[in-house]
Amino acid sequence: MAQKRMFNRKITETDDFLDMPHTSQLLYFHLNMGADDEGFVDNAKMIMRMIGATDDSLKILIAKQFLIPFESGIVVIKDWKIHNYIASDRFTKTVYSDEKS
Repeated sequence: MAQKRMFNRKITETDDFLDMPHTSQLLYFHLNMGADDEGFVDNAKMIMRMIGATDDSLKILIAKQFLIPFESGIVVIKDWKIHNYIASDRFTKTVYSDEKS
């Protein structure tokens, strides 16, 4: 997993984003930091516990369509490609091919 991530102000400075509670905003940033190179996160619950976020924080991100959830518990950052562009020589494909399809 990469050690650096980018965030686009076209997403993080929208009214939809800024209208969310601070805990949901914080969770969004931490989920982005923990995602693989295609925006998939397999440890959302651990990240939530680490920062003190509640299930409601996650539910808000899903309801506002900042995250796409899967039955497997994996979530994907909807606007991943807007935030992060990774050069092909540094890119690692996600291992979550079922969810990606």
